[in-house]
Amino acid sequence: MNAIEIRNASKSYPGFQLGPVTMDLPSGAILGLVGENGAGKTTLIKMLLGIKKQDSGTLRVLGSLNLRDTPKRKEDIGVVLDEVCLPDFMKTPEIGKMLGKIYWNWDQDVFDGFVERMHIPTDKKFKNFSKGNKMKLGIACAMSHHPKLLILDEATSGLDPVVRDDLLDLLMDFTREEDHAILMSSHIVSDLEKACDYIAFLHEGKLLLKEEKDVLLEEYGKLSCSLDEFAAIDPSSVVGKRQTPYGVEAIVRRDEVPGSLHFQPIRLEELFVMMVKGDKG
Repeated sequence: MNAIEIRNASKSYPGFQLGPVTMDLPSGAILGLVGENGAGKTTLIKMLLGIKKQDSGTLRVLGSLNLRDTPKRKEDIGVVLDEVCLPDFMKTPEIGKMLGKIYWNWDQDVFDGFVERMHIPTDKKFKNFSKGNKMKLGIACAMSHHPKLLILDEATSGLDPVVRDDLLDLLMDFTREEDHAILMSSHIVSDLEKACDYIAFLHEGKLLLKEEKDVLLEEYGKLSCSLDEFAAIDPSSVVGKRQTPYGVEAIVRRDEVPGSLHFQPIRLEELFVMMVKGDKG
């Protein structure tokens, strides 16, 4: 079963076109959505949540075509957007009590456990929280009503490396349940590389790829070679290259390049930069 199904979804604004986008998120998996600022990540997430209406295509979330018409289904979705919106005048315990009256499945013990584990302040009003602590509280709230799907937009933004690492472990634990899934966008590609099963790459509103992370890392490699060796490579196998006085460094499709050449492993960030910049790099 798929937690999310997107079919030919598009949205137009003056000077910007998102899509058409087609992709799935299987249950039990984490999908990382990556792209530069303005690529369309947040617009796509808001379309999934019913905050924005697509111009064409369909978006199905946990089997529902329109979350605005199925409010009970929203109980099964935990959401953290890039700006966490909670009452400024409340402290953490008050926010927990408030949400306990909103969500049918609110679990106060789970919430208190997240607050303790992530060292979220309990004696300050929300308006006095740092950006990182606001994000941590938003994540704790999203995960404390037993959702089946988490949608996180830049949820690791503002967190220090240790807390980010703890959060990624929490997310991977969450998807051990077969009916759980996560869609997360992030500028921190190393986070996606660690946690995600699938990667989708948006650039200027276009979906350049959506693939299993391990397949991407196996399919592409980094090649350092001389100008003569590079000239013998089929240009269609080259994602992008940088030429230096000492030769060429290129990202290529491994199975389309002579086996005599030596590949180095790539990082996803290198692949995405090369896909966008190519020769311009």
